[in-house]
Amino acid sequence: MSPLQFEAAQAPMWAAFAEQLATAARGDPVDGALLAARYRRVCEQLALAQSRAYPLHLVARLEALAHEAHPLIYRRQDFGLARFGALLRRDIPRGVRAQRRIVGLALLAFVLPLALALLQSWLAPDFALHLLDARQLREYEQMYADPRHIGRLREAGSDWLMFGFYIYNNVGIGFRAFGAGILAAVGSVVVLVFNGLNIGAVAGHLSRVGLGHNFWPFVATHSAFELTGIVLSGAAGMLLGLRLLMPGRRRRLDALREAGREAMPLLWAAFFLLVVAAVFEAFWSPAAWIAPAVKYGVAAVCWGLVLAWLAGMGRGHAG
Repeated sequence: MSPLQFEAAQAPMWAAFAEQLATAARGDPVDGALLAARYRRVCEQLALAQSRAYPLHLVARLEALAHEAHPLIYRRQDFGLARFGALLRRDIPRGVRAQRRIVGLALLAFVLPLALALLQSWLAPDFALHLLDARQLREYEQMYADPRHIGRLREAGSDWLMFGFYIYNNVGIGFRAFGAGILAAVGSVVVLVFNGLNIGAVAGHLSRVGLGHNFWPFVATHSAFELTGIVLSGAAGMLLGLRLLMPGRRRRLDALREAGREAMPLLWAAFFLLVVAAVFEAFWSPAAWIAPAVKYGVAAVCWGLVLAWLAGMGRGHAG
């Protein structure tokens, strides 16, 4: 076989291989088995071209393909971190923005009751008792009365134990907000309203009884992640419920499957935010040695980062 015949026969595979390498280099998913098979073929063809003294440009092209593919084939296993990074940078924020209307409805269902309950609990001494009993309010007062154990029901709880508790608590709230959406979306709305009322009532009550100086620095930072995660969980549940209630021209099962795919970015975002919230809540928020002004400053940065991530990331990526 002449060099021209060899190049003409293999050129389509080389072009497809080069395109696949470019896709993998961007962090997008590729067929790993096909990538490895093409790499082996290119290496065999490179050895053949060198043994037959084919023209230098042909050998150089094969060497370039093999050199580019080698680190992708033999790179150390990253346990999916590269793919997760691509999700965080592009797919998740784009998916959240695609559902901005349902996210907006979930935000209203959560924030309006929270703001109302906070104001009423701060102004009216007995309002919080309509939402929480006296024992619960006393426990919250004890949690935020002593700066050494702020935000903790158990004084002996270590940071790592509290981290596990916060993971369980945060993800549990998110799961309930999502799972309740199967009840024609009303369930998710109820969970969002309920949590908004409770959070607002606690915040207003603690501020009214003079514990706001401990409470607000504690919640300021992790609330950027936790509250946003709760809203996105509820939005995902509402999306499923509305599609089940109003499937359009599709079968309900088909509409539910499509809604599940569309809700995945919301769920990924919620899970990520709730885990980050647990990290801050366990290791940063209760740190009494950090000045409140510093915590407020970090909180402002965190709120800005969350908003920038969901509103801006992924806009420059096509496809």
